Amino acid sequence: MFLKSYETKQMLEAILGTIDEAIHAVDSDGITIFYNKVAAAHDGLEIGHVLGKHVLEVFPSLNSHTSTLLKVIETGQPIYQQAQTYKNNKGQLIDTVNTTLPIKIGGRTIGAVEIAKDLSRVKQLAQKLLELQEKVVNQTAKPTTTSGAKYNWDDFITASNEMEQVKAYARRAANSSSPIMIYGETGTGKELLVQSIHNASARRKGPFIAQNCASLPESLLESILFGTKKGSFTGAVDRAGLFELAHGGTLFLDEIHAMPLDFQTKLLRVLEDGVIRRVGGTESYVVDVRVIVAMNEHPQLCIEKQQLRSDLYYRLNVFFIEIPPLRKRLGDIPILTYHFIKKYNYLFNKLVIDIDDDVLSYLESHSWPGNVRELEHAIEYAMNMCDGDTIVMAHLPHVVTRALGEKITIQPLKLAVEQTERNLIQQALRIANGNVLKAATILKIPRQTLQYKMKKYGEQ
Repeated sequence: MFLKSYETKQMLEAILGTIDEAIHAVDSDGITIFYNKVAAAHDGLEIGHVLGKHVLEVFPSLNSHTSTLLKVIETGQPIYQQAQTYKNNKGQLIDTVNTTLPIKIGGRTIGAVEIAKDLSRVKQLAQKLLELQEKVVNQTAKPTTTSGAKYNWDDFITASNEMEQVKAYARRAANSSSPIMIYGETGTGKELLVQSIHNASARRKGPFIAQNCASLPESLLESILFGTKKGSFTGAVDRAGLFELAHGGTLFLDEIHAMPLDFQTKLLRVLEDGVIRRVGGTESYVVDVRVIVAMNEHPQLCIEKQQLRSDLYYRLNVFFIEIPPLRKRLGDIPILTYHFIKKYNYLFNKLVIDIDDDVLSYLESHSWPGNVRELEHAIEYAMNMCDGDTIVMAHLPHVVTRALGEKITIQPLKLAVEQTERNLIQQALRIANGNVLKAATILKIPRQTLQYKMKKYGEQ
């Protein structure tokens, strides 16, 4: 029996040794019980120098807060896809993405195992490629521009039934080429939804062009959307507009109600016949563009305020999608919070794995006028401020916690009403020299009511 167990152990070690990812396992005391060749190569160490020793003894640059293995043993919670950059024992810079899991038996954590994928070689090859490209073009690298859609349905982080319904309706809209009108407050994720629709549509291989109409001055609006013909005005050149650039794809116009009403008439005509003419030109171009528009005010309100033409509204409002604000889907706050913590752990090379219960409760009670965007920025700030592994109230930005102070200073309505009532009764009794009937007359309430309230507040 002993021999069979020993052979099984050897077989398991041989299997784990063939895996091309680093594996490091420790027991509940932090003592290494398994360490494969890939992990040793990462760290520039010998397997024998690590086995049987405590993690902090072998890696003195770590501590109980920065070691993912020790943190998982302490909390019993897994840590997924944690980016890590460090210098190994030979001075080499190593980039890995680690997943650390607790080892449990009967609900008790008896150790932890970390699986690390080495990205160093990939980064080195990428850097060499960039250097070769730079030599070929003989110029320094410049930022690249993009007009494509990067989001898809997997980027929807939600536990809300309302948002799942929005997603289901948007999927149906993606199968059509009809116009879409989206309404949602600032920061609710309108462009994420629009890009997901584009990437799920038959036009996903075509261009995706987005333009915020509020950012365009009226004088440039027509030339930006429809293009210009050389010589049409001073400095004008032959240039395609956004409709031409979006041919075969999707044109997303945000805050369409910011367009002047007279220009909305021109846009309506293009939507009706699919023909555009560049500013100053005589030739017409037929364009095949799917138009999606978004608004941060309800379209009916914009029509009443004469910011949106009703005929344009009826033309665009084939599919109408309303994104609920964050305050109406409070169940999304915890899942979004942990999503942003994971995101900024990767970007900031941090190891934050938890958030204080009081902080999470407060986040769920905050009104979030800036919606998901405001929540993300709050978590980003907190991640910058947090030096440990848990976000606490002190890490939140002042603009968010200030609302907490305002909430604390406001009395509950019942207490405020009772205090006001007590003060008025005391004033009326002083004026009436203690005469209950006169005081009741001053307060314009029945004598019996006053006597009841005096007894209630201990004024008798």
